[in-house]
Amino acid sequence: MKKTVILLLLVLTTNGYSQFAKNMFSKDPIINLENWQKQRLYFGYYLGFNNFDFKFDYKTPIAQDIQVKKTTGFNVGVVADLRLQEYINLRFEPGLYYTKRDLYYPELFEQGESSYLREVSSTYIHFPLLLKFSSLRTGNIRPYLVGGMSTTLNLSANSKSKDDNFEGKFRVKPWTAAYELGFGIDIFSEYFIFSPSIRGMFGITDELIRDNPANGPSAWTDNIDSMKSRAILINFTFH
Repeated sequence: MKKTVILLLLVLTTNGYSQFAKNMFSKDPIINLENWQKQRLYFGYYLGFNNFDFKFDYKTPIAQDIQVKKTTGFNVGVVADLRLQEYINLRFEPGLYYTKRDLYYPELFEQGESSYLREVSSTYIHFPLLLKFSSLRTGNIRPYLVGGMSTTLNLSANSKSKDDNFEGKFRVKPWTAAYELGFGIDIFSEYFIFSPSIRGMFGITDELIRDNPANGPSAWTDNIDSMKSRAILINFTFH
């Protein structure tokens, strides 16, 4: 009985793999959802991961840069895709992004953790408007490039706080802008399109709110000319 069950599982697995290979990678695959992307407008959703960093520019050179400890955050959102022509689509992908970064000031290390460490937790509502440039479809595979602009609302921003780094509070602006570039691949299954992608996001606006000059010279913000977010975004989209 045990041998019969094992044999049956092997047959089913082999048959399933053969069907998958024929559908996806054979020379003459079964074409799935052949007319799907001929629609003028269609929708989807995505789940994914992010890795956010900060890029610092300084007014005067320093011995040791501010160090950023990055963590892996998560993304979730929806997609609206408008077909402009056969190979170009306009995509709007609003989503919720969560991330956390720790900033270390090496020059303040001797003063203790309350001085050299600043935690920056961010909950973003992300609004990217992107152009998608698709290649010719090969069977059930269609690679693409994507790029565009985005704006982001930081729900965790503390821009209205009167406290600053002298009270241990690192402040950032609520709205930022960036440009994004990436690539992905559409994989057409029998019932839906699975579309993994990876993008780089590069901030173009300064996020930092400087400390109050009335408190005196600030070792945390005075020498920073600009602080901009940059990130790697990995999304798994389903249409």
